[in-house]
Amino acid sequence: MTEPQDGGLQRKPIIGLMGGIGSGKSTVAGLLRETGAAVIESDALNRAQLREPEVVRTLVDWWGEGILDSTRALDKQRIAQMIFADDAERRRLEALLHPRIAAERERLIAKFQQDPRVWAIVLDTPLLLESGLDQRCNAVIFVDADEAVRRSRVVEQRGWHEDDWRRREKSQNALDKKRTSADYVVINNSTDLEELRNDVNKLLSRLAATSRNEAP
Repeated sequence: MTEPQDGGLQRKPIIGLMGGIGSGKSTVAGLLRETGAAVIESDALNRAQLREPEVVRTLVDWWGEGILDSTRALDKQRIAQMIFADDAERRRLEALLHPRIAAERERLIAKFQQDPRVWAIVLDTPLLLESGLDQRCNAVIFVDADEAVRRSRVVEQRGWHEDDWRRREKSQNALDKKRTSADYVVINNSTDLEELRNDVNKLLSRLAATSRNEAP
């Protein structure tokens, strides 16, 4: 569990979420939202940026109008196939989007810190360690699931090809590193949502107890 990095002004805990693709991070984020936490989802911020006219114009300048769909919006599946097959293009896109996403994330953190209905802020981001965002967190949770379970979820529920899943996972830090870097681990191999909800609530009780013990 890290200390706040904002000079002591932070009042509400920031919780980071990590996990492999298909581990169920979004499900855990939803359960945390049920408790009154605000969730900042990097994938949603990314999707919002890809709708911004300035971003669309830039990407069309780079890659041509073949990346647009029939409605003249960006074809996200086509872009995903391109960047996960070409690391240089992936890094190029990240250099464009990440600063914009970071600015919006900071705006939301400040907003939620002022919202009396919110008790904690959850950062649901695939690149928590890679971006250094774990240093902003009071606690980091790793959502764990067996490889076969994760593969089945993305193939059956998202319609991905197994090769796409493996390429995307390779673009992130090794799961073992993420697991050992986390303060807490939630196992999510089951399809029983109530079981997962109970595990999350137990984890929050441990987090609250730790916070009380560390209070001055």
